[in-house]
Amino acid sequence: MSKRDYYEVLGAERGASADELKKAYRKLAMQYHPDRNPDNPDAADKFKELNEAYDVLKDEQKRAAYDRFGHAAFENGMGGGRGQGGFSDFGGGGGGFSDLFEEMFGDFMGGRRGAATGRGNDLRFNMDISLEDAFAGKSTTITVPSSASCESCKGTGGKDGAQPTTCGTCHGHGKVRAQQGFFTIERTCPTCQGMGKVIKDPCRVCGGQGRVRKDKTLQVTIPAGVEEGTRIRLSGEGEAGARGAPAGDLYIFLSIKPHRIFQRDGANIYCRVPIPMTTAALGGVIDVPTIDGSMTKVTIPPGSQSGNQFRLKSKGMSVLRSPARGDMFIQAMVETPVNLTARQQELLKEFDAAGDTDGKHNPESEGFFAKVKELWKDLTE
Repeated sequence: MSKRDYYEVLGAERGASADELKKAYRKLAMQYHPDRNPDNPDAADKFKELNEAYDVLKDEQKRAAYDRFGHAAFENGMGGGRGQGGFSDFGGGGGGFSDLFEEMFGDFMGGRRGAATGRGNDLRFNMDISLEDAFAGKSTTITVPSSASCESCKGTGGKDGAQPTTCGTCHGHGKVRAQQGFFTIERTCPTCQGMGKVIKDPCRVCGGQGRVRKDKTLQVTIPAGVEEGTRIRLSGEGEAGARGAPAGDLYIFLSIKPHRIFQRDGANIYCRVPIPMTTAALGGVIDVPTIDGSMTKVTIPPGSQSGNQFRLKSKGMSVLRSPARGDMFIQAMVETPVNLTARQQELLKEFDAAGDTDGKHNPESEGFFAKVKELWKDLTE
């Protein structure tokens, strides 16, 4: 009997997002789980069909192959023709598209690392953290959609925990060989898929896979000083391997959210700080926030201008695996006063009337207009 379309099995549209596929799978998996349907012999078959469909469509690369080639993408010989390439004596089918797919792309982070091992897939988890978390470090819990060893068969894949038997095609080697002219070609055994063993009576819960879909809650420690794109590896916390094989790894990729006040450049931190005009002119001391949550005092010299920078040593970011810290740089932004009282306006007018006869009070503007005069003089000559 031909297989049903995987999208039809899940009750989803072909253009469905990963989240939509996941929701559709979970809904039907709950409905047809064998434990919930002990009197319905068809439930186990439907549950197995659901798992098969979702295992393909949840993987971007496999889904792309399925969308293009259908079920033939995962059958020997791109359509199952036997005897191609002289392999008919070893279980039927040439190298096949599925073998090429695994060989060229593999699974995330380095492929399956040997089909014969059945090692579980590596998983990726994207985590957003604040700049404060990147500075101080953080301990948190995450929930990862994954797979776990089937409790019903204890991970063996066989009914009631029955152990797999040696594959009769490859005799337990996981690979078969064929002679083609002067060459001997070796490929993954099509009967046991490289495992070397086969399940005669599959477990009804996991369909012989030895694993079931299950969310996993993990404790994660983020060290102080991490940067954008830092990768944290949790060994053995990926998907469970088939039939009791080792689990894959979980890789957590960190992304640091933009901060409202600070900008980061490596271990250094930059901050634009507004300074009252009077403080910039007369000098003074201002309080400035730092990334560690404290306030520090900064001395502003008289005559400070917008754009002037002040360096605060060891007030920047933590450095990964080091007790050192970067520096913090304050960029002055002189603020022009607004909503002046009549008396304040009168004082400023008196200051302006006093003038700047020698150009010492406003050197930047005096220098600029002097250059403008020279420019116009050159143009008119």
